[in-house]
Amino acid sequence: MPAHGAHPTSIAELRRVAQPPEVRQRANAEHWTASLYLRDLSPYLTWFLLKTSISANGVTGLMILVGWSTAAALLIPGIGGAVLALILGQLQMLVDCCDGEVARWRNQSSPAGVFLDKVGHYTTEALIPIALGIRAAGYPFEAPADFLWTTIGFALALTIVLNKALNDMVHVARANAGLVKLADRKEESVPSQRLVARLRRAARFVPFHRLYHSVELTILAFVTAVIGGVLALAGVADGEIIADRWLVGILAPLSLLALAGHFVAILASRRVRA
Repeated sequence: MPAHGAHPTSIAELRRVAQPPEVRQRANAEHWTASLYLRDLSPYLTWFLLKTSISANGVTGLMILVGWSTAAALLIPGIGGAVLALILGQLQMLVDCCDGEVARWRNQSSPAGVFLDKVGHYTTEALIPIALGIRAAGYPFEAPADFLWTTIGFALALTIVLNKALNDMVHVARANAGLVKLADRKEESVPSQRLVARLRRAARFVPFHRLYHSVELTILAFVTAVIGGVLALAGVADGEIIADRWLVGILAPLSLLALAGHFVAILASRRVRA
């Protein structure tokens, strides 16, 4: 497919080319914020980016920097850092929408772009829990007690990365087995075993396994900061740190459960069947 003109003539034309139905209807690749409102906003930012010489991979690089800045913002104590991280987390997802739109308009889609996109999401979603662990430890650190919370933060980061990697392991396994690429449809991930399928449906009522994306983590960090601020105003000593410790302490064991459930669901689905 040839590249389109240097710049679209209208937002409608840009949407038609950069947001085809196969993109808007993806079951797994689209985050709920994209479906809810970011895809409505992204063409306006893409419109501006197309006026510059930045490439699609350059936009992805910008997305990576915004993601890292999201984690760095959480190192600012109190609600200020959490608010900044919340805003940057949404901005990262907005830019993430735009890199694909620039690539589709300019016909710049490439394996390098996919690789950089993976780097952006993997590193961001590893750095955020590490930052949460540092928030829970408080400043300055006191050994050895505070290092418990930084260790939990690193453990949470590792679990989240492993959970994300399972999906990519499926694609690698299928490619090595000579199978066709999976279509991005919900039915492909439905477990074939009845018990696992029932457990998966039950998990929809308590969807804690969806808490480990950068957007959800920043939302939780913001809510926790608000709770911590209320505790501090109520006279609770170290109220903000206590709230941060509850957040990390709850997320860590739930992440292990989510990882185990994801692993079982993959083995029970058609995704790893010949």
